[in-house]
Amino acid sequence: MSTYNVSDTEDAVLKFSRLVFGLALSNTGSKSDAEDVFQETFLAYHRCGMVFNDDEHRKAWLIKTTINMSRRVTSASWRKKRVSLGYEPDSGEDFTLQTEEQTIIHDAVSKLPEKYRVPVWLFYFEEMPTKNIGKTLGLSDNAIRSRLSRGREMLRKILGDYYGKEVFDL
Repeated sequence: MSTYNVSDTEDAVLKFSRLVFGLALSNTGSKSDAEDVFQETFLAYHRCGMVFNDDEHRKAWLIKTTINMSRRVTSASWRKKRVSLGYEPDSGEDFTLQTEEQTIIHDAVSKLPEKYRVPVWLFYFEEMPTKNIGKTLGLSDNAIRSRLSRGREMLRKILGDYYGKEVFDL
């Protein structure tokens, strides 16, 4: 007898697909890898059979699972052993957002180390409060604020070439 609830999985995909795909894309840097992580994350969700307290609990589980699946993809041994043929048909560079500026900012966020990239993504793109990010990642609110501050500073350096040397608010 199966405990799978298809309607629950469909609901999760409808509510959290943007979050999962965006986080996966940010962590893998490749659209095809992000699609794989997306599928694996929701397949794991469908199979887990967990009962979640609320949408925040479900969202936190999906974030952690997406991060773990992304790590699994990016640390796979085949990725380290491959040789570039000069053309990567599905690299993250080929992925574009609605505007050139969004694409440039996304690419800059993707260049951050994971410990800064994930909080920056969740705070700015998913508009999660620092308290919720800390709870999800198992870190204190102060640690998240510190990572956001350092991440913003790194983004200023990365984006300095695009925006000139002007200081901008993130």
